[in-house]
Amino acid sequence: MELGMAGLGKMGGNMTTRLVEGGHRVVGFARTAATVDAIVQNGAVGAHSLEELVAKLEAPRVVWLMLPSGPTVDATIDELHPLLAAGDLIVDGGNSYYKDTLRRAALVASWGLRYVDVGTSGGIWGLQEGYSMMVGGADDDVERLRPALETLAPAKDKGWGHVGPVGAGHFVKMVHNGIEYGMMQAYAEGFAVMQAKTDFAVDLHQVSEIWRYGSVVRSWLLELIESALAENPTLKGIEPWVADSGEGRWTVTEAMDLNIPAPVITLALQQRLRSREDDPFAERLLAMMRNKFGGHDVKREA
Repeated sequence: MELGMAGLGKMGGNMTTRLVEGGHRVVGFARTAATVDAIVQNGAVGAHSLEELVAKLEAPRVVWLMLPSGPTVDATIDELHPLLAAGDLIVDGGNSYYKDTLRRAALVASWGLRYVDVGTSGGIWGLQEGYSMMVGGADDDVERLRPALETLAPAKDKGWGHVGPVGAGHFVKMVHNGIEYGMMQAYAEGFAVMQAKTDFAVDLHQVSEIWRYGSVVRSWLLELIESALAENPTLKGIEPWVADSGEGRWTVTEAMDLNIPAPVITLALQQRLRSREDDPFAERLLAMMRNKFGGHDVKREA
């Protein structure tokens, strides 16, 4: 199969390499020349502009976007519009909000173009292990992508699937990441409880290794915990600052819109927000309220 890959960050570059190794012809574009040169060394065809990328593909074309969610995707689609022809297919493999995907799909359809959304999970391990892909789009469009999807997945019949019409892929990936928030928070809290029980001096790395086999809480996340604790058992030098890339927020909003309780995911998101506060005003106010109604002591800053 032949396709263009626009956006050669870590994941996009690794996906390009996996596709090339699987026998596909990939034309890769990035705005940095050195990034393009790197994928050319791995067997891809380089392009230094979207115009060049499109020109090096035979019609009907497939252009796969691996870009940050938001305005960058819209800008790239607008730039592609005059370059593509009816029947060409745009694939959004990034973490776009599914409502943005629905809007974009309707827009490109008005231009005579096709649209597929692929919620992609796998991170930096995808090149080695394969990518989990949740695909939304029309049946014939997804079937057209099947050779690439089967190459990118852990196996031809595992780790990917056509989950519904356009928008469904990013919707399912959004919920996937919301669940991930809750799982990560549960692991973090459990290990924090063990770390605080100094009487037992529990070896957290040892526990993570034990739980990897036979335990009902074993998972790939636990393997990553084991790896992190092996490298840095006390997490010395790591700031307690946790980012979120949007999917957890979107999942919580969707749950509220659907009147579905999602307390674990919601609290996990709130904990990430709390981790970024340098000056937690709410806790200061709580301390003062206790002082006012009960005369409880207040700790003063040095």
